[in-house]
Amino acid sequence: MEKLREVVFYKSYFEDLFLEQRKAVKDKIIWTIELLEILPRLPESYLKYLENGIYELRVSCGGEAFRIFCFIEKNKIVVLMNGFVKKTQKTPRSEIDRALKIKKEYEQEAK
Repeated sequence: MEKLREVVFYKSYFEDLFLEQRKAVKDKIIWTIELLEILPRLPESYLKYLENGIYELRVSCGGEAFRIFCFIEKNKIVVLMNGFVKKTQKTPRSEIDRALKIKKEYEQEAK
């Protein structure tokens, strides 16, 4: 299938989390990112809008839940930022605030 979006990683925020994971989790993350690249719209079970342009990419594997923050730039490029292993029902405010800070840092560098 043709890619509708290009996914890029900003600095090593996401990569650090990714490299710590076991192979099954890495494979599931890659599969979910590929969906993000090719599907016009993902169900909320995979991609949920949070606030101020921040989305969370939702990955579940072996009973664990992972969240990877991202935002869309120019309707084509999805920039993956920080992520975390979810341990509570609700996404922690501190993680959302960190994503917002990284997004602002990205936007300032892009100017």
